[in-house]
Amino acid sequence: MIYLQLFWEFFKVGLFAVGGGLATLPFLYEIAAKTGWFDSASIIDMIAVSESTPGPIGVNMATYTGFKIHGISGGITATFGLILPSIIVAVLVQIFITKFKESKNVQNIFNGLRPASMALVTSAGIGVITSCLIFPKLLLAGNFADGLHIKGIIFAVVLFYLMRRYKLHPVLFIAVSAAAGLIIGF
Repeated sequence: MIYLQLFWEFFKVGLFAVGGGLATLPFLYEIAAKTGWFDSASIIDMIAVSESTPGPIGVNMATYTGFKIHGISGGITATFGLILPSIIVAVLVQIFITKFKESKNVQNIFNGLRPASMALVTSAGIGVITSCLIFPKLLLAGNFADGLHIKGIIFAVVLFYLMRRYKLHPVLFIAVSAAAGLIIGF
């Protein structure tokens, strides 16, 4: 039964998470609330592991979750559930694209998906920020010192500036962040 549930939950994620890996985050929060398989803090760990390992982040997160829930076979099941919708859609698109590629309606559909994708990625980004750097409940309670992770915010701003300014490879920033976490103890 756990395999069917893992498959189904990640099949739904793969079907509706248009826009790539970070667009899966709102769905992962929903799975966490619904199943109790993991909590919000675990999602942050999933992001860290998934961003640090080769491959698409969504697939890595599905594999990580499935493995955490039911070992290797759980990881395979969750991953297959996540990628199957993409395989189905790719096959269908290939079949119909030659007939409809010039269709204004098809172009409008893709144009409509762009804002939805952007909204999912933005929502994921805000979720990560409020899980790691800003704690709204503490801020609203008037606890400013504990409501902000000052070292983390400064580090994030510096990294963001360096990434935008120097266009260095993301692996360098992952390595620097891991080292800073060990040395500074975020």
